[in-house]
Amino acid sequence: MNQIKKKKTSEKAEQFTESVIREMTRVAQRYNAVNLAQGFPDFACPAELKTAACEAIQEDINQYAITWGDRPFRQAIAEKVRWYLGLEIDPETQITVTCGSTEAMAATMLATVDPGEEVIVFEPYYENYGPDAVLAGASPRYVKLHPPDWTFDEAELRQAFNAKTKAIIINTPHNPTGKVFTRDELNLIAQLCQKWDVLAFTDEIYEHILYDGAKHIAMATLPGMEDRTVTINGLSKTYSVTGWRVGYILANPELTVAIRKVHDFLTVGSPAPLQRAGVAAMKLPITYYEELARIYQEKRDFLIQILDDANIEYFVPKGAYYILATIKGFDRQTDIDFTNYLIKEIGVAVVPGSSFFSQPDKGNQLIRFCFSKTSETLNSARERLLELQVKY
Repeated sequence: MNQIKKKKTSEKAEQFTESVIREMTRVAQRYNAVNLAQGFPDFACPAELKTAACEAIQEDINQYAITWGDRPFRQAIAEKVRWYLGLEIDPETQITVTCGSTEAMAATMLATVDPGEEVIVFEPYYENYGPDAVLAGASPRYVKLHPPDWTFDEAELRQAFNAKTKAIIINTPHNPTGKVFTRDELNLIAQLCQKWDVLAFTDEIYEHILYDGAKHIAMATLPGMEDRTVTINGLSKTYSVTGWRVGYILANPELTVAIRKVHDFLTVGSPAPLQRAGVAAMKLPITYYEELARIYQEKRDFLIQILDDANIEYFVPKGAYYILATIKGFDRQTDIDFTNYLIKEIGVAVVPGSSFFSQPDKGNQLIRFCFSKTSETLNSARERLLELQVKY
């Protein structure tokens, strides 16, 4: 009897790999390397959040919250969005709490994008965006950001918009380049979104981590964009709780209904006690954010000095907590070769630049450093990276 043979895995899963960034943490642990790869702070979150989380658990907030988010947390988000962004958001109909901003982007994509449609992605890009589009059955369409300022070409962006375009992803401040999109750039994107009836998915997870006078501008605040922008954010980066997995989505009521349905069947809900603790995060004073930016600018400048001393060329970020650097001047052929060398021989883990590009060769001369680390971690990295002076 002839047996039917079927392929056991989906074509979707074959179109992308596991996260290179997360893999670098595993490799760093294997070789006892200093981890400047994955974007997590290795220092404590604010004491107010730890206290609030412990109190929530002691108060038995340990069962399911409302699927789309604990009401006190949604109310606190709306209040914070009002004073920081100037947006009036209804916590009952326009906020969805998710398992981190990663699920937020996936749920948004699955709820709004159909197979055969296109999603515009600026390149280099955070590695999740391409697979998110693939999982939604859509085609990512990449628009290049050009160094050293990581600007896009207006003609290229205009050409990317067409009748199949459903959405565009804007990450500002930007991972991995540290670019902060300007008002003029966002206004052009807004005009094209309205011309082509396109949604804007904005990843604003680094909204408070800004340098050298850079200002965060939320796409939803621009004329004509409030109802066609889906704003994605979370607690992870601003409050140093990447392991809590608490994100949130702001969208108009119609989009929110669709997003909540997808979110419900993806994860049911985010951790209830940690959502309640998120209320404390949303109520931190403006001085917290000012101090956060000051501390991160010090860390950025310290890593810049390390790279100067190690003769590694780089691009100065205006936001987020990464530095994209080049491997010019080193005799390693590709970013993968150099990354392996840094981990195994120097003892510092970074992310190979090819993981931020649809075609790996476009990023094979780049590596990404993360500086959301303690002074001890950065000093340890400095000692090791200075060995490059001797070896090169």
